[in-house]
Amino acid sequence: MAVFAQGTPCWVDAQLPDLEGGKRFYGELFGWSFDASRDEALLNGRRVAGLVPKRDGRMPTTWTVYLAADDAGALAARVKAAGGRMVMEPYPVGPFGVLALAADPGGAVFGLRQAGDADGFEVTGEPGSFCWLEVYTRQPEAVDTFYASVFGWLGRQVDPAAEGRAEGFDYRVWSPPGSRPGDDTAFGGRAVITDAFPAEMPGHVLVYFAVHDCDEACATAVRLGGRVAEGPVDTPYGRIAVLHDNQGARFAVLAEPIAEPIAEPTAESIAEPAAEPDPADREESDATRGDTPATPASDTPPK
Repeated sequence: MAVFAQGTPCWVDAQLPDLEGGKRFYGELFGWSFDASRDEALLNGRRVAGLVPKRDGRMPTTWTVYLAADDAGALAARVKAAGGRMVMEPYPVGPFGVLALAADPGGAVFGLRQAGDADGFEVTGEPGSFCWLEVYTRQPEAVDTFYASVFGWLGRQVDPAAEGRAEGFDYRVWSPPGSRPGDDTAFGGRAVITDAFPAEMPGHVLVYFAVHDCDEACATAVRLGGRVAEGPVDTPYGRIAVLHDNQGARFAVLAEPIAEPIAEPTAESIAEPAAEPDPADREESDATRGDTPATPASDTPPK
């Protein structure tokens, strides 16, 4: 059984009104097969996600990310003490351990999962599997404090210039406790719901899946009855898009940049460099031509 550090993503599932329709959609989009006895999706035989029937029509059709809990009851108490709330108190689910649903101060809902006999991701980061979570909120300061207090998440504020964003871009990247905050340890981020988003959009958690080709994934999703909500767009971390499946569940896809191949050395590149001219000869040549030093290039970037 995989062991997940407390507070890190350990599972995702989608509650769908048409379970078989969801299997057809995600089976073709991500190459998933399904274990009907456990409502689980498999990628090459390895657990990657859950697709579960939505039994209450009042519940949203949505993807939920679950964070690992050593003790779901203790974490539920910490959620409430830090300004969040419990949507569903911890409850046992047989071999799947103990589950709960919570909401942060901005209203974004996430799950807690205390491990059972055999559950959780068996693969992440590969095309067709979970790769990132993103909390969208209108209360960034309260939310940042909440996750640091409840889970010990370590944050690093993104530099807008390094991301090619306008000044004031507010994005925070999270790493687990005990790590050094940075891209190599990060598992998710926090974004701000600005005026660019619909006024009615609530705080929420967006689940990302890795894909080989973002544009191809978008085209496939549309062909299968889904739609593209945002993108595709290029970022420093790859090409991303936000999609809705054929039943309205929102998720995102990410195609990481393709590494440039290393050029093989050629005979010219490994040949001995030409001998440098004698400095005295160069000075004499310059004096003969009457050359003046070159003017430094302008600091203004080209238009």
